[in-house]
Amino acid sequence: MYVCGMTVYDYCHLGHARVMVVFDLLKRWLRASGYPVTYVRNITDIDDKIIRRAVENGESIRSLTDRFIAAMHEDADALGIERPDHEPRATDYVAEMQEMIQTLMNKRLAYRDNSGDVNFAVRSFPEYGRLSGKSLDELRAGERVGVSDNKNDPLDFVLWKSAKSEEPEDAKWDSDFGVGRPGWHIECSAMSCKLLGNTFDIHGGGADLQFPHHENEIAQSVGATGESFAQYWMHNGFVRVETNNGQSEKMSKSLNNFFTIRDILKVYDAEVVRFFILRAQYRSQLTYSEAHVQDAKSALDRLYTAVGEVQADEKLDWNHDFEARFAEAMNDDMNTPIAVSVLFEMANEVNRTGDSGLAARLKALAQVLGLLGRTAQAFHHAGVGEQVGGIDEAAIQTLIDARTQAKTDRDFAKADAIRQQLLDLGVVLEDKRGGATEWRRA
Repeated sequence: MYVCGMTVYDYCHLGHARVMVVFDLLKRWLRASGYPVTYVRNITDIDDKIIRRAVENGESIRSLTDRFIAAMHEDADALGIERPDHEPRATDYVAEMQEMIQTLMNKRLAYRDNSGDVNFAVRSFPEYGRLSGKSLDELRAGERVGVSDNKNDPLDFVLWKSAKSEEPEDAKWDSDFGVGRPGWHIECSAMSCKLLGNTFDIHGGGADLQFPHHENEIAQSVGATGESFAQYWMHNGFVRVETNNGQSEKMSKSLNNFFTIRDILKVYDAEVVRFFILRAQYRSQLTYSEAHVQDAKSALDRLYTAVGEVQADEKLDWNHDFEARFAEAMNDDMNTPIAVSVLFEMANEVNRTGDSGLAARLKALAQVLGLLGRTAQAFHHAGVGEQVGGIDEAAIQTLIDARTQAKTDRDFAKADAIRQQLLDLGVVLEDKRGGATEWRRA
């Protein structure tokens, strides 16, 4: 499985989080189903935006990209995203890109124009547009005027960009077709073929990459190797943001409705964010709002309350009713809304019967999704001090002890006042049978 990864010149945003979570889930489910999986997710560490940002900062490209790769890993780790088996950086595969470009030129599928750029000749690949359902005639009708006077055809796309005098030296490589750097599209073709072979099973990425990036990958990969490329294509849907009037709009920097992962994690528990993403089927649009994330938090809280402190069942019986219906949903194009509904059916049954064995199976199924990895107490107490009124666990326990004493003294007004004080600080108390009191974040 090959997934198009991040361009590392800034912090990752919620759209990046969705890509990482979705394909982390796919990898987990394939492995839980018994498939051996080799998962590759690339890093684009050279492109126009990276060069521009490095020049603005007065730093080297490597310094910039190393810093944001480290930040990406921090964000991904927080969201419970397991590292891919391979995470190739584009700059480590320039030789493979040059070799593929030369092959395309030898086959007369690519040419060097008057500016020194090397372009792929789109009309030399008759199947271009098949993935996205766009015909060459439609593309020609919608082409932008003045894209480049040097290309043989406006539809052609760049494989190798000739160096510009104002660009830094660490953005330039020598090649048989001149000093320059690779175009964006050729990166993924070269890296996927090198690490997975000319033909592999699954190629994934965001819906915005279907055209032109993935169309271009197919054209240059099949053109160079003469073999089929990816057998299955999977694209996750866009992330939208709820507006003040209750409508939604696509998340983008230009609309100033842009949320980085780390900014969101300052407010919400990371597992809640992961659950918020997974509750939607991966191809559907995902609308971000405070209300939707809070609802995810409340729902995850119910699951944790059901499993309590039990350990996950190490061996799931996929022939059992709950497990079988969970698997059926996941095998139906990763229908996570149905899979999650099975978890809540199990939780309701656990709450009704107190069946600890069923709770252990519930926890094991949820962990296939990368959820319920903590005890209920650890989840309910997570983030206190940073997110709940600045009060720490010791102070919470002191107030609980004072409330317990007040109840013993039959000073119920004081007990109620302490409960309200904690609630105002974002701490909810739950009195259990036998006199114990547990607490959780609101």
